[in-house]
Amino acid sequence: MHVVLAGGGTAGHIEPALALADALRRQDPTVGITALGTERGLETRLVPERGYELALIPAVPLPRKPTPELITVPGRLRGTIKAAEQVLERTGADCVVGFGGYVALPGYLAAKRAGVPIVVHEANARPGLANKIGSRYAHGVAVSTPDSKLRGARYIGIPLRRTIATLDRARARPEARAAFGLDPNLPTLLVSGGSQGARHLNEVVQRVAPLLQRSGIQILHVVGPKNEMPRIDNMPGMPPYIPVPYVDRMDLAYAAADMMLCRAGAMTVAELSAVGLPAAYVPLPIGNGEQRLNAQPVVNAGGGLLVDDAALTPEWVQGNVLPVLADPHRLYEMSRAAAEFGRRDADDLLVGMVYEAIAARRGA
Repeated sequence: MHVVLAGGGTAGHIEPALALADALRRQDPTVGITALGTERGLETRLVPERGYELALIPAVPLPRKPTPELITVPGRLRGTIKAAEQVLERTGADCVVGFGGYVALPGYLAAKRAGVPIVVHEANARPGLANKIGSRYAHGVAVSTPDSKLRGARYIGIPLRRTIATLDRARARPEARAAFGLDPNLPTLLVSGGSQGARHLNEVVQRVAPLLQRSGIQILHVVGPKNEMPRIDNMPGMPPYIPVPYVDRMDLAYAAADMMLCRAGAMTVAELSAVGLPAAYVPLPIGNGEQRLNAQPVVNAGGGLLVDDAALTPEWVQGNVLPVLADPHRLYEMSRAAAEFGRRDADDLLVGMVYEAIAARRGA
């Protein structure tokens, strides 16, 4: 059996694809896996690092909304669809699983031409154009939120890497806090604006950090590799404020924390829900509003707070985040609500959908 994964460009597309690849290999170590990608995406680094084959095809950016530019897409797609077809033929693909991004639409259209079954996974609450089109031809459509608008969709969550999906935060906490130089017993706020950081979140946290420390809260702040590191002056006896440029073990960061202040990307929301870490979500203020939609269900379930980027101030953190961190019972209830909403088994459920699609094709 050979499965082709079509989801490149950003970590939000690539990480679920790689989590599915790992789950497929756990079930059948002999399965062949090829990921479609482009020269400009993060997949050029992430896919080979995980030991999977990467096949590059030309990039054809898609407009996020219907625009006059949309009429030029078919002509620009011809070459990249042909390149994707050649990958399917070379690998003898049994199924194409798409996650959105530049390579998903040519992957879907090539699979349709070749008669290869399609499975679509949409991570965001508001689906992108590629997955809207792909879902029309798919044997199965999986989504990350229960109120998705994709027709015939099955709610499974987002496939997560095993270090996250199997994380026991309480058991890992002593190791995690020691790894970051944190106090083993103090309430801990984790702050991150995503893989590149978020300047506004950084500025607000730097301003409110002394007040949080005086209130007995310690802070682990993932600043982002390209952002300026804050100057810190941890006074003796004060809870530590620890800024770091980047964390490659987010499982340890989650285990160290009691609450998180973060953006609301689909992967972030899925990971925090799965591990039961409550968060104050600050949706990215640009784009089509998908980050607010990503966070809204878990917030409605009681597993987090939601604040507009423009409303995020030191005063808001003081009035909303600090009371949660200072109340162990409220932290417990929010953690439980997040965990009840989260899904840890999306990777295995998506494997089942792949097998169903292949079996349906062979049966037909």
